[in-house]
Amino acid sequence: MNPLTQALESGFASMAPELQGIYEDLHRHPELSMQEHRTARIAADYIERLGYAVTRGVGVTGVVGVLRNGDGPTVMLRGDMDALPMDEDTGLAYSSEVAGVAHSCGHDLHVAWLAGAARVLSEAREAWQGTLLVVFQPGEETAEGASAMVADWEGAGLPRPDVILAQHVMVGPAGTVTYRPGVILSAGDSLQVRLFGRGSHGSQPQTAIDPVVMAASTVLRLQTIVSRETSPLDSAVLTVGALQAGTKENIIPDEATIKLNMRTYDDAVREHMLEAVKRICSAECDASGATRPPEFTTLSRYPLTDNDHDATARVAVAFHAQFDDAASEGKPAAASEDFSVFGRSWNVPYVFWFVGGTDPQTYAEAVRAGTLDAIPSNHSPRFAPVLEKTLETGLQAMLSAASAWLCIPGSGARQDPA
Repeated sequence: MNPLTQALESGFASMAPELQGIYEDLHRHPELSMQEHRTARIAADYIERLGYAVTRGVGVTGVVGVLRNGDGPTVMLRGDMDALPMDEDTGLAYSSEVAGVAHSCGHDLHVAWLAGAARVLSEAREAWQGTLLVVFQPGEETAEGASAMVADWEGAGLPRPDVILAQHVMVGPAGTVTYRPGVILSAGDSLQVRLFGRGSHGSQPQTAIDPVVMAASTVLRLQTIVSRETSPLDSAVLTVGALQAGTKENIIPDEATIKLNMRTYDDAVREHMLEAVKRICSAECDASGATRPPEFTTLSRYPLTDNDHDATARVAVAFHAQFDDAASEGKPAAASEDFSVFGRSWNVPYVFWFVGGTDPQTYAEAVRAGTLDAIPSNHSPRFAPVLEKTLETGLQAMLSAASAWLCIPGSGARQDPA
């Protein structure tokens, strides 16, 4: 065990009620993306009391705390703050009190983790050397926050890190962590496509250019991008989640709207699929005699999360020293994140990993029964991580990873970045 997790172990019992209180308060009062004013104030006030130099309003509502502790690398720890536009159905005593908004992805826990790590690192400065950046990020759910913070970073006079670290609670046994070198999260692209026809009476289709038929044909053809244009060795997903047209059964409308989402694990595959979507939509409109070309709008765009191999190897050593067999290398997830925007923008290595948040017995029983898919996952209205074990494990993971750069386990001396 390294000095930072030793400090956590000796102090967790006294810290836990405070951090649990922060978590439950944020869970009751969730805020949507780029509107996290209350959450940001709580985070900023907390780390300011710990001695951090705090910059507020970075990327609208983002918060950055800087703690300088001698010579050494600059390590950035990031946690996202925003909630989702949905109702909660967990039955928890501290359920959301905001109608239509809920922390169903665990970002309230991420804030509590980062606050706890900031406290341990502030109180155990004799155990490490370097500069620490704690970053509370807005707008992850809309892919806005990381880019907004990067745009404000230089103007705010903030230092750039040597390495960037972050974690996410996911379905998995509480007490476990999962890492992966290379691609760990997919790229995600959401598009809206408007198709333009000519409306008419439902009894006179010959006088119309029917955008409903145009849209239906387009949806079917879009499925061939994965099945016929993408190698079976390359994973990809294309889902049309919305097809909207018309108001009444006997009216042919003027236009139809398709909303689609793509997930890819390779930048070349991603670019091919984006071009194929535009080609197919345009061709179907031409075939239908559309009154004008389709209109494309990007709803969100998440880059690949592609962990640096050397930095991940370093984190893995720290994880296995801390967790032994409870740390393991996993597979890529189909979810997407804007976390990598920081590393990509600054050409800095980054590492992202998962912390299990499911009751271990519940998880084991689901494995035996083959019902893992029935466990409420992130973005489910019933998503509810088990709190104490997940809180402690996330703190241990974040501190272990940071220690791989900030200190040599057992010595308190710094470790130069790779």
